[in-house]
Amino acid sequence: MEIRRQVTIPNPSGLHARPCHALASAAQAFQASLEVACEGRRVNGKSILELMTLCAGQGTVLEIVGRGADAAALVEALARLVESGFDERD
Repeated sequence: MEIRRQVTIPNPSGLHARPCHALASAAQAFQASLEVACEGRRVNGKSILELMTLCAGQGTVLEIVGRGADAAALVEALARLVESGFDERD
């Protein structure tokens, strides 16, 4: 099963080290594979370093793609994490 969802990064600092770590760490709880796409680039969403190469700032649209039995739960959890702004405050 493949599930896709687009989310917009709301936090002012964008996808820096801490949010990349949060995404990759949360993804590890799922068996499904994870790909994150941004402006034509696709990376392994379970890799902090690969996520950091996206250099995605505030307002950037990410596509989260999960593949596997628990893909729907993975994509939903990560979409909520992004939409929360990674709990960062202005």
